[in-house]
Amino acid sequence: MHVKLSELAARFGLRLVGEDREIRGVNTLDNAGPDELSFLANPKYAPALATTRAGAVIVPERHAGDVATALVSDNPYLCLARIATLFAPPQGTQEQGVSPLAFVHEAATVDPAAIVYPFVYVGPRSRVAAGARLFPHVYVGEDCEVGQNATLYPGVTLMSGVRLGRGVICHPGCVLGSDGFGYAQGPEGLVKVPQIGPVVVGDGVEIGANSAVDRGSLGTTEIRSGAKVDNLCQVAHNVRIGEHSILVAQVGVSGSTTIGRGVILAGQAGVVGHLSIGDGAMVGAQAGVGQDLPPGARVSGSPAYEHGLFLRNSVLLPKLPELFKRVKELEKELFELRKQGTNDDDA
Repeated sequence: MHVKLSELAARFGLRLVGEDREIRGVNTLDNAGPDELSFLANPKYAPALATTRAGAVIVPERHAGDVATALVSDNPYLCLARIATLFAPPQGTQEQGVSPLAFVHEAATVDPAAIVYPFVYVGPRSRVAAGARLFPHVYVGEDCEVGQNATLYPGVTLMSGVRLGRGVICHPGCVLGSDGFGYAQGPEGLVKVPQIGPVVVGDGVEIGANSAVDRGSLGTTEIRSGAKVDNLCQVAHNVRIGEHSILVAQVGVSGSTTIGRGVILAGQAGVVGHLSIGDGAMVGAQAGVGQDLPPGARVSGSPAYEHGLFLRNSVLLPKLPELFKRVKELEKELFELRKQGTNDDDA
């Protein structure tokens, strides 16, 4: 595919500076060639503008004069995401329809405009909508719903009762609807609590590779529209994740916790159960949250506390050995002064 810069400028509301030319792809500042488009989103990479071979660069206004040809944007990274979609080759080659090597139960419904690859299993009473793509070794249990234009990559498992909205993307190996971790202590030991609630996933949600979303114990586990879950995340039973929230890699959310709208849980953050995380909150990497967070809170550390204080403490922490040494020296000096004062009084 190739497209002119002037066409991109018109389509995405950008200002073209310099010569109009055709672009055939996108790449980094270091690796882009004369027929590729690059971008500058982080100011620390600005020196690379002087040496890049890119045919054009998406830049903020203050860097519009630093390259011969530029597309000027208020948000270069967002602009790149939209343009890169034009050059992203689709995965998979099968045309619409169900492969003869797939198994679709006679009580299931698959739209003729869906794509079902070899070795897919679709269970009884499940429905697969138009435009959905089910790659090899996908398992769709009974009573599931796969929404329009959803994509289930190889090895995705939907246990019974999982409902996916439109445009959902499930990456390889993720599991939705596995049993939540629920046990009651009895005289004979641990007794399993049946997990009979569904998993409901809204429109445009993306779930990363090898992540697990447990079914509700009695109620529902819900991921609302626009939320994004990275690889290797654990979402426990009856968790509710609000619209456009982000769970970065290896995040764990314990049961019955409610995550608000637009929340960011950074990598390896952990949230204990039965909490409420307010809209727009930010939890830093590896933080451990053990109490409710109000809307807009910013916390880090384990246990988690105010992010700004955490940063200040992080600066001081490496200095503790030297501070401890200085305190011991001051204690020694103070002891000597007190000892001398006592001797003077005795005299």
